[in-house]
Amino acid sequence: MNSLTVVVPIYNEEKFLLNSVNRLLAQNIYKNILLIDNNSLDRSYKIAKHLEKTNENVIAYKTNNLMGKGVVLAFAKNLISSTHVVIHDADLEYFPEDIVKMFDIARKHPDSLILGSRFIGERSRKNIYLRTYFANKIMSQIFSIVNFYKVTDVASCYKLFPTDFYKNININEKGFSVEIELLSKFLKYNKSIIETPIKYEGRSYDEGKKIKTVDGLFYILNTLRYKFF
Repeated sequence: MNSLTVVVPIYNEEKFLLNSVNRLLAQNIYKNILLIDNNSLDRSYKIAKHLEKTNENVIAYKTNNLMGKGVVLAFAKNLISSTHVVIHDADLEYFPEDIVKMFDIARKHPDSLILGSRFIGERSRKNIYLRTYFANKIMSQIFSIVNFYKVTDVASCYKLFPTDFYKNININEKGFSVEIELLSKFLKYNKSIIETPIKYEGRSYDEGKKIKTVDGLFYILNTLRYKFF
C-alpha cells in the first residue's frame, strides 16, 4: 500500500511553523511529518519539538552546521520508511490540500514525480514580485529545452516522488538549486513528471522569503550541469 512522508525544511520560521504544520495535520494522509531544523536562530526548533510531543506522527530533527535546503533533503533521505515523499516548506506560501490531490495521482502513477505547478490551471495565486514570477517562467523554459521535456514550474516546492528514487541518489546541492538537481536526476530515473495545478500565496522578503537572484543563476547553471556532466 502506498504511504507518504512529508519533509519540512525549517530555517527561522517561528512565526509560521505552527500554522504550517497544523495545515498539514488537518489533511490526515501522512505516515510521518519530519520537521528538520537547519540551524535556526529563533525558536523554530523549540516549536518543532513541541509539535513532536503533541502529535504522534510528527518527528523533529536538527541538522549539522551546514546550511541550505539541499542539506536538509540530504539529511532526511535515510529517515524515510514510506513509499513516497513530498516536500513542504515551513512558510505559508503553499496549501497542503494540494498534496492530497498530488498523492491521489501518485497512487495511479507510483513511479512518476508529481509536481505542483503554479503556472497551469485555474487556482488562486498571489505573486508579490513580478521579477520572481517571470524568472521562474524563464528558468522553466530553459530547463524544458535543455532536457527535451516540458516542465512549467521548476522552482515549485511541491514535489512528490517515490522513496526508491530518493534513497538511491546522492544530493550534491546545498541550497535552493536542489530543486533542479531533483528534477534532473528524476528524468534520468524515470522520464515521467506529472504536473497538477496548485494554489500559491507568495510572501515578501520582510516576511522571511529567502530565495535570491543568485539562486536563479544557479538554477540555470545547474540545469546544464546535471544534464551534461
